[in-house]
Amino acid sequence: MSNRTRILILALFAIISMVATYGVFNLTFTFDFEQFFPEGDDDLNFFQEFVDEFETDDNFLLVGIERKDGVFDQTFLKDVHDFTLSSRDLPHVRAVESLTKFEYPVKTPFAVTSVPAIHIDDPERYAADRERLLQDDRFVYNLINIDATALVVYIKVVERIQLEQARELMNALEDKLSTYSFDDYHYLGRPYFQKELVAMQKREVLMSAVVSGILVTIIMFVLFRRPWGIGLALFSIGLGMLLFMGFLGVSGRPLNAMAALYPVLMIIVGTSDVVHIMSKYIDELRKGNNRKDAIRVTIREIGIATLLTSITTAIGFGSLLTSRVSPIRDFGMNAAIGVLIAYFTVILFTTAVMSWFRQDQIMKVGKGQQFWEKLMRWTYNLTRLYPRRIALGGVVFMGISFLGISMISTNYDIIDNMPRNRKITDDFLFFEQELAGFRPMEFAIYAQEGYLATDYEVVEQMGKIEEYLAQYPYVKAVNSITAVYKSINQMNAGNNPEAYILPPTKERFERYKRLVRSIPQLDMNILVSKDQKMARITSRVDDIGADSIKYFGERFDLWAEANLNGSVVSVKRTGTGLIIDKNAEYIRRNLIQGLGMAIVIVSILMAILFRNTRMLLISLVPNVFPLLLAGALLGFLGIELEAGVSIVFAVVFGIAVDDTIHFLSKYKLARNKGLSVEKALEITFTETGKAIVLTSIILFFGFLVMLFSIHPPSVVVGLLISLTLLSALISDLLLIPVLIRWLMPDKDVKSSEALVNTSDSTLAEV
Repeated sequence: MSNRTRILILALFAIISMVATYGVFNLTFTFDFEQFFPEGDDDLNFFQEFVDEFETDDNFLLVGIERKDGVFDQTFLKDVHDFTLSSRDLPHVRAVESLTKFEYPVKTPFAVTSVPAIHIDDPERYAADRERLLQDDRFVYNLINIDATALVVYIKVVERIQLEQARELMNALEDKLSTYSFDDYHYLGRPYFQKELVAMQKREVLMSAVVSGILVTIIMFVLFRRPWGIGLALFSIGLGMLLFMGFLGVSGRPLNAMAALYPVLMIIVGTSDVVHIMSKYIDELRKGNNRKDAIRVTIREIGIATLLTSITTAIGFGSLLTSRVSPIRDFGMNAAIGVLIAYFTVILFTTAVMSWFRQDQIMKVGKGQQFWEKLMRWTYNLTRLYPRRIALGGVVFMGISFLGISMISTNYDIIDNMPRNRKITDDFLFFEQELAGFRPMEFAIYAQEGYLATDYEVVEQMGKIEEYLAQYPYVKAVNSITAVYKSINQMNAGNNPEAYILPPTKERFERYKRLVRSIPQLDMNILVSKDQKMARITSRVDDIGADSIKYFGERFDLWAEANLNGSVVSVKRTGTGLIIDKNAEYIRRNLIQGLGMAIVIVSILMAILFRNTRMLLISLVPNVFPLLLAGALLGFLGIELEAGVSIVFAVVFGIAVDDTIHFLSKYKLARNKGLSVEKALEITFTETGKAIVLTSIILFFGFLVMLFSIHPPSVVVGLLISLTLLSALISDLLLIPVLIRWLMPDKDVKSSEALVNTSDSTLAEV
C-alpha cells in the first residue's frame, strides 16, 4: 500500500468523521407504545378504528397521593382538592378529576341537587363518607385504595401525547407537587412512561459505551502491550462506532428501546475484526514478510474471511426484518448496517495505518504466544483422541436443550420490562398493588339490527358483561354507560349503596333516559359512538401476564357466545394491552421465519465459498448448538420470550457463524496447498485458533457488560448472548474437526498416522 493511498484513505475518513460528529449531536430518542404494535394485524386495524370513534385508552396520567395515617384528614383533603383544581392549568391537560370534586346526585321534592362525596369542611361526617365510598365500586381501586391511605388524581391529557409534550407536562407537575407536603406520591400513565423510559435509554447507551470501552481497553492492553498497537486498535473501534452513530443521526433514524445494545455491538464487532486483522498482519511479519507483502496477504486471506463473517452477521440481524414490531425491525436493519460499517472501517482505515508499523511497534511477543500454541495443540489432540465422546456429548446436549425449549413461556409481565431500582418501577408496583394497575382492556359492544347502543336491551346485556367481569379480582375499574343509569337508580333510592344497579324495568329505564338527555354537561361521546350503534366498556387488568390475559379473553369469548343475546349485541375485545400482547404470537412465528431465511442465505454463501455439500453441513451443524442453548436457557431459567429477548437468536446466529467461517477458511487454504486433513487441521488450530478464542472471549465479556443495565430485558439479552457465544466457540473447536474427519477423511492414511504419532507426543508434553 503506497503512501499516497494511505493518505487518501485517511483524508476520506477525516471528512466522513466530521459529518458523523455532526450526526451524533443530532441523534434523537423515542418511545411510544404504538411502536410495539404488530403491524398489519386485523385486531390492530380494528383498534385504530375503535380509537378514532372514541379515544385512546392510555390518554391519562394518574397521581396517587399517599397519607399513611389515612386520607380522611382535613388538611390533606384540602391540599388534594387544591392540587386537583390547579392541575387543570398544567400544559396539555384536558380534564382533572378526584374524589374531592365528585358529588352524588340527590333527588328532592323540588329538584335534583347534589352532595359532595367527601364533606371536606365537616370532619364529623368523615367516618360516614369513608364507609360509603369504600362500598362504591366506582371509586375503590379507581380514585381511592381499599385501605383509604391513598387518593388518586386522574389527569386526562391530549390524545397521543408526544415526548416533548410529556416532558413539559411532567416538569410542570413535579414543580407543582413540590409545593405540597404530601407523605408520598406516585405517577402512572403514558406521559410519565415516555419521559422516564427515554431518559433510561440515554443512560443505557452512555453506560454501555463507557463500560464496553473500558473492557476493550483492558483486553487490548493484555493482547498488544505496545502503545501504538493499543492506540490503533482502540481508535479503529471508536471510529467505527462514531461513524455508525453518526449515520443514525444524519439519516434521522431515532434510537428506541433497543438502542442500548448498539455501543456494545459496535465495540465488540469492531474488536473482533481488529483482532483478526492485526493478528494476521503480525503473524505474516513474524514469518519474515515485509510490511507491504504482509498487508497484501492479510487483506487477501483474513480480509475476505472477515467480509464473509460481516455479511453473515448482517444476515443474522437482517432476519429481524421479518418482525411486525417496528423497534425489532429497526434494530435488525441498524445492526446490520453497523456491522458493515465496522468492517469497512477496519479493512480500510486500520490496514492503512497499520502498514506504517513494524511488528515490535504493535505487539510485544513473548511467552504468551507459546501458551496459545500449546493450548491450541492440546485442543486439536482432544478432538482427535475422543471423537465419539465429543459426538455423544453433542447428542446429550441436544436432548437436554429440547427439554428446555419445551418449557419456554411467553407469559411476560410489564413489570419485567421496567428498570430496576427506579421510581417508575416503584410507582408501577404501587398502582398494581393498591389500585387498578395500568393494563387497559376494552370491549366494543355492537348493537344489532333494530337496536341502538342506548336502548334498554343493549344496556342490559352490557350489565351482564360487567357482572361477569366482576367475578375476576384482577379485572378492575370497569366503566360504561351503565354507570349513568345505575347512579340515577341509586339517586332515586336515597343513595342507598345497594341500589347501584340497572333499573329493573324498561319503563323506568326510559324515564331515566329522558333525564340523561336533559343534562347538557353529561358527555356520553367517549362511551357511545355518534351513530349510537356501538358502545364501549373500559377496564384495567392486573399485570398477570400476556398468556394469562389471553386465556382469560378466550374464556370470556366462550361465555359471551353462550350467555349474551346475539340478536341484541355482539362484543369484541380490544385495547392497547391486547394488541401489545399479540406480539408473543408474532415473535414465535417471525423468529422461525427469520432464522429459517437467514440459515438458507448463509447456506448459499457457504456453498459458494466451499463448493462442497459436506463442507456446507460441517459449517451449519456447530451453529445449531448455540441456538438450542439460547432456547434451553429461556426454558430452564423461566425467562419469558418477549420482543426484547427475541433478538438473542438473531444475534447469536449472526455472530456464531463468524468463528466457523474463520476456521473453515483457514482449513480450506491449508488444504489448497496440498496438505493432508490432519496437517491442515493442526495448522488451522495453531494459526487461527488463537484469534477465534480471543474474539470469543471479547464477545463473551463484551455482552456481559449488559449485566450493568437497569433494564431487565437488556440484562437477559447480555447474559444469554454471552453464554451461547461461548458455546459456539466450544462447538466450533470440538465438533468441526470431528465432522471433517468423518465426512471428509484423508486418503493418505500413512501421512495421517505419522501426524497422529507426532500429536500424541505434543499432547503428553502439554
